[in-house]
Amino acid sequence: MNLLITGAAGFLGARLARTLLQRGTLSGQPIRRVVLTDLFPPPADLLADPRVEARTGPLLAQVAALRDDATGFDGVFHLASAVSGECELDFDLGMASNLDSTRALLDALRHRVVQRGEAPARLVFASSVAVFGPDDDHPLPALVTDATLPTPQTSYGIQKHVCEHLIADCTRKGFVDGRAARLMTVTVRPGKPNGAASSFFSGIVREPLAGLEAVCPVEADVSHPLTSPRATVEGLIRVFECSRTEFGGRTALNLPALNLTVGEMLDALEAVAGPAVRARVRFERDERIAGIVARWPAGSTAERASRLGLQAETSFEDIIRQYIDDHAGHPTALQGMAGG
Repeated sequence: MNLLITGAAGFLGARLARTLLQRGTLSGQPIRRVVLTDLFPPPADLLADPRVEARTGPLLAQVAALRDDATGFDGVFHLASAVSGECELDFDLGMASNLDSTRALLDALRHRVVQRGEAPARLVFASSVAVFGPDDDHPLPALVTDATLPTPQTSYGIQKHVCEHLIADCTRKGFVDGRAARLMTVTVRPGKPNGAASSFFSGIVREPLAGLEAVCPVEADVSHPLTSPRATVEGLIRVFECSRTEFGGRTALNLPALNLTVGEMLDALEAVAGPAVRARVRFERDERIAGIVARWPAGSTAERASRLGLQAETSFEDIIRQYIDDHAGHPTALQGMAGG
């Protein structure tokens, strides 16, 4: 099987690539080649795998080469995206990175079917919980479901929602076998904060564990659906491997999550790492971030994903422990813990 992963130098993309390469198979077929695309090169351990080929630069600039690739792709994981905060600050960036790039990728995959007679590639699109938002005529329910009407209230959410429908239509036409999975907010992400409005959901755990102060820009009672990197990668792979009947139509599905308040997150941090670590979180409201988050769901359900055998993590304490286990060999990441 030949695979393409866009956004593969990012945290989730690299983790997905590692998981697939370690498995060695996908849908019962051996993985022979994985093309990783991103603005930056993927991590060195991925480049060292002889099955991996890296292509660096904006996805829009790479689409012609992907279309004309002699080998072709049996499967695509499309994760490349400008993040929510960036899209609110720079409309053109969001449109180019999220909408235009996705349409160009779909056109390239369509070309291979229509002009070269290849079988449609199976495509998994990483959509987002940000497709949901409060509208005057359609207020958000307490928990958004697979069937909740998306009414995005940010440019990022709009772009993700439009892409869901483009993929659904290309699937209807037989150009791709597309499946859109709405990712809930993934935490704990390693590294430095990025431009995503949701970045603080990781920062209020990651920074205190590293011995650094973290600023929380929203109140402790703010609730949101959260998931782990492990569960997200498992979800993307399961969505790829399921049949069209199992997936259940062409509309996007929600991936599972824990519905938690910021206060409950900090309670879990204290339970795992102690009160001194929790005390490094300082509340200081940021009106821009708080305004964006206020237009996001407070919680979600994932009935279709559940029918695929996918479940959320047991507790947020487990998610924190995953991060600690992943960084056991990086002492600076955990130097804020007693004995860390």
